[in-house]
Amino acid sequence: MFTLLREDVRCVFQRDPAARSTFEVLTTYPGVHAILLQRLAHRLWRTGLRYPARWLSWFARLLTNIDIHPGATIGRRFFIDHGACVVIGETAEIGNDVTLYHGVTLGGTTWNRGKRHPTLGDGVVIGAGAKILGAITLGDNVRVGANSVVVKDVPAHRTVVGIPAKIVLRTEEADADNIYGINLDHHLIPDPVGRAIACLMERIEVLEGQLRKHGDAVEGQCRTCEADDLCGTEVARKLRKE
Repeated sequence: MFTLLREDVRCVFQRDPAARSTFEVLTTYPGVHAILLQRLAHRLWRTGLRYPARWLSWFARLLTNIDIHPGATIGRRFFIDHGACVVIGETAEIGNDVTLYHGVTLGGTTWNRGKRHPTLGDGVVIGAGAKILGAITLGDNVRVGANSVVVKDVPAHRTVVGIPAKIVLRTEEADADNIYGINLDHHLIPDPVGRAIACLMERIEVLEGQLRKHGDAVEGQCRTCEADDLCGTEVARKLRKE
């Protein structure tokens, strides 16, 4: 337990530039308090002392505003930044070097007993407000964008965003500048909808060009909306100049 606690405290300095001293982390970080109490409650839970484990879990929630079931399995160097309103269910399994931000839920989607909460691989980063629901698996080094809702398995080294979350980026390695090998750049989120619309506009431009080559008339103004100023294609730019 002492070794785990020491690792939990050290990882705070690696992932939170606001941390200044060990004493400050031990006395003012609710995420560290919640993890320490959960590790104690988990040991009680495994030995069959279910009510003391649940009581300790309740006390940790009262103290930290972080609700972690004592049955949840948590790996080494787990970090909850800010910590407010984090919920982790009974059958959740969390790997090593995982980072959660405030408002994250690792929840279930069924009332049936058995495995019903997510499994997170090593090095996973979950942005603020994200919801990971059901007995799904997030592979190693997966990044989840803020406020995303993940309901399906995610392979390793992927970034997912949206409701429901979709894969938008593949990142095989953390940035070279990160000496700890943990990529916290979960704010660098591509816009899959905007990218799809841009592709469609480019395709329309090509098709209209083909029509003009065949002598067919192509009207310049869009009939369905007046959002030409939002389009990034060459056709839209020409229309705006006219």
